[in-house]
Amino acid sequence: MSDTDPLADLGVRPTPEGPTLRVWSASASRLELVIDDAPFDRVLPMHRGPGDVWSVTDAALVPGRRYWIRADGEAAPGTAFDPARPLLDPWARGLGRTGRGEHRATVIDESFDWGGVEKPRTPLDRVVVYEAHVRGLTRLAPFVPDELRGTYAGLAADTTIAYLKGLGVTAVQLLPVHAHVDEQRLVAQGIENYWGYNTLSFFAPHAAYASRDAQLAGASAVVREFKGMVRLLHEAGIEVYLDVVYNHTAEEGEADGPVTSLRGLDGAAYYRHDAEGRPVDVTGCGNSLDTSHPAAHRLVMDSLRYWAGEMQIDGFRFDLAATLGRGADHAFDPAHPLLHDIVSDPALEGVKMIAEPWDVGLGGWQTGAFPDGWIEWNDRFRNRARDFWLTDVAAARSQGRPPSGLGSFASKLSGSSNVFAPERGPLAGLNFVTAHDGFTLLDLVSHDGKHNLSNGEGNRDGTDDNRSFNHGVEGHSDNPWISDARRRSMRNLLGTLFASSGVPMLTAGDERGRTQRGNNNGYCTDSELTWVDWTTQPWQQALVDDVTALTRIRAENPALRPTRFGVEGACTLSANDITWCSGSGAEMTPDEWNDPGERTLQYLARSTPEHEEQNTVLVVVHGAETTMPVVLAGQDGVDRWEPLWTSDDSAQLTTLAPGDEVLLSRPTVIIYRASEWPDR
Repeated sequence: MSDTDPLADLGVRPTPEGPTLRVWSASASRLELVIDDAPFDRVLPMHRGPGDVWSVTDAALVPGRRYWIRADGEAAPGTAFDPARPLLDPWARGLGRTGRGEHRATVIDESFDWGGVEKPRTPLDRVVVYEAHVRGLTRLAPFVPDELRGTYAGLAADTTIAYLKGLGVTAVQLLPVHAHVDEQRLVAQGIENYWGYNTLSFFAPHAAYASRDAQLAGASAVVREFKGMVRLLHEAGIEVYLDVVYNHTAEEGEADGPVTSLRGLDGAAYYRHDAEGRPVDVTGCGNSLDTSHPAAHRLVMDSLRYWAGEMQIDGFRFDLAATLGRGADHAFDPAHPLLHDIVSDPALEGVKMIAEPWDVGLGGWQTGAFPDGWIEWNDRFRNRARDFWLTDVAAARSQGRPPSGLGSFASKLSGSSNVFAPERGPLAGLNFVTAHDGFTLLDLVSHDGKHNLSNGEGNRDGTDDNRSFNHGVEGHSDNPWISDARRRSMRNLLGTLFASSGVPMLTAGDERGRTQRGNNNGYCTDSELTWVDWTTQPWQQALVDDVTALTRIRAENPALRPTRFGVEGACTLSANDITWCSGSGAEMTPDEWNDPGERTLQYLARSTPEHEEQNTVLVVVHGAETTMPVVLAGQDGVDRWEPLWTSDDSAQLTTLAPGDEVLLSRPTVIIYRASEWPDR
């Protein structure tokens, strides 16, 4: 135990006196430890110490032992004391189940041989994120042994890792793997929370994602399987990021909701309340964590340190991260101590911290407002990419003219400097076109509206702001012209994602044209609808090949991944010197920038060498279904343009010189690289 910090070493920890449980509660009048010491439970009183930390020491707190806490205190707004109710230790690193299916904290054996394998520590400009669900990624994978499909071990199978490596991703970002349970409403409907955003424990891995053998062997075996997954991914050079839900817990709803841990120990402190003791809900779940309180602050930090240290996790994606930055007045503050500590704590040095920069409370949309050191999901990129390639094209079909010009699209292509402060640079933005929440990539180009009736909410759930385009027919179509147009749109979106400055994120299965049949809110469906389908038709393999080519092109061309924003008139190392040209090959004029009918853009980016060789790329974008001759732009020192990739799978591209013309007849992306003419 720390001599200076009473909140140090909470949970079960070894001490010179023996294994000791330490739990924080300011409001309780009595805490007891109950040890499962078959055939009888043993009850031990806990003693309040400095900083309202209660403790008890007992030699029976050894790996495999189940235990729980009972708490009593005066009734008050926000509290839920019941001396008969078993409570989970908030710092428990393992969970077990009773014969009746109830969760109990379990002491685990943390020993593990990492075999000298270290974290890959991939530089941020080279990161390509692959967002995946542990179960959904391999549940249908024919290349994974039956008993390992849908598990941590299945994700770490040689064949799974080979696929990820071949695709060119550098990090897997896993939907929640903290132990979680289904919401009461879903249980009553006979369905479950597939995504896992209903956390029961911030330390224990979700046991249902472990193999059957590990589950039967107990909590320590589940932890070992998780660590084994991380070790094997690290051996392959792939980082592991976790989607973490620190904004609320499974104690959903208000005071009459479930009581499993925090609410029963000191709910008035751990959760947000107003001056009258009423819950303040900024998450839509009724129990927003109050990170302005030292105990909740410490809970989050200790969890992060544990996963980054003991479990060797490389990064975290924070669900509804704006909630974590709300102060005692419930307003978002970019200087919030927790937001600062997460990116400055020495124990978390080098760990990637990714914010979902919003919640549902007042002032909750905070994209671009997080402090230095944070990476943010760039919803502005998502929206503009979808608009440019989908809704603008749909509007041009129906109205004869798209609603907006090229300026916003160009900004997103070059790193969203209008969103992120100059000192943060383009890598402050994590770019994405799709995520677990919303349409898949194929559904985005196949549906104008959501189709969520199977969720049991009358199609009311899920966003209506999809910015999608079905290309003429809602849902599946055998029309070859429509199929071709949809696949081209998918390639245009993927080409934009990987050619843009920032950190790209791909959603698992999008590279294979996965569909959820128009369901844009698959949170409660654990079935073939949401699992990755590994059957491969020729067009799907072609799409995989496109993504593989794009990740390779990105890795090989530093001009596609600058780490800083350039400053006009100055030489900024690791930034790009950018020239914007129209289809004529001349620099864009103000009139062209402001004209919604102007749909052709050339993005000429020359890197400013700092760590790699100088590199120049030209990204040609044509966002219309009309034919356009494009005169390739030029720059001093550029002798020729070598084609690297195009979204037009029917095109036969050749090496051209600046000033040469290429004819584009449909929405298209072409990526060129500058090179010298070979010796003649």
